[in-house]
Amino acid sequence: MAGRARGSARALLASLLAPALVALLVAPARGRGGRDHGDWAAAALVPPLPPREDAARVARFVTHVCDWGALATLSTDQAVRGWAFADVLSLSDGPPGAGSGVPYFYLSPLQQSVDNLQENPRATLTMSLAQTNFCRKQGFDPQSPLCAHIILSGTVTKVNQTEMGFAKHSLFVRHPEMKTWPSSHNWFFAKLNITNIWVLDYFGGPKIVTPEEYYNVTFHQ
Repeated sequence: MAGRARGSARALLASLLAPALVALLVAPARGRGGRDHGDWAAAALVPPLPPREDAARVARFVTHVCDWGALATLSTDQAVRGWAFADVLSLSDGPPGAGSGVPYFYLSPLQQSVDNLQENPRATLTMSLAQTNFCRKQGFDPQSPLCAHIILSGTVTKVNQTEMGFAKHSLFVRHPEMKTWPSSHNWFFAKLNITNIWVLDYFGGPKIVTPEEYYNVTFHQ
């Protein structure tokens, strides 16, 4: 009798919790880059995906709407010294709708990637629209070139005092949690100085974009 009662109670609890769990799983993330940022709605703060034949504009677009990327460096850890080492980093190229094209980071000396960069500042960053609703709405697999992603290579350096204010505002407005991270970790602002750009937004291989083409792009809101 007691066993049946406990089973009924568990079933009732599961039925009550199920809607809430589903809502948590499907609800869009908020607080990333302003209301509706990356949601591709008419009221979004970013324009629609640029024409695929305009590779430089696509590259700037992906950089701006992405809130994080995977940064690959060369490991200094003795167990895997010289091997590729990738880590996920939050980033921002500017406030929503006002991107500069420069990926900014908030880093700590405690991160393995920072150890690697201190010995060799060369790095490669990849960002994908798979992190937005675009690919899900279109039914594109994250690996599909149709789910546009870009690869940027260059060197990672600390930002100077001239850029400090812009880098800080760009990151904190899109990643407000950063303000609460422990100061004992000695966080600092850094950026990727881009030297090479590859755009994958269609089948047939990557498109090459020069830094000059990339930074000459302007968005008309």
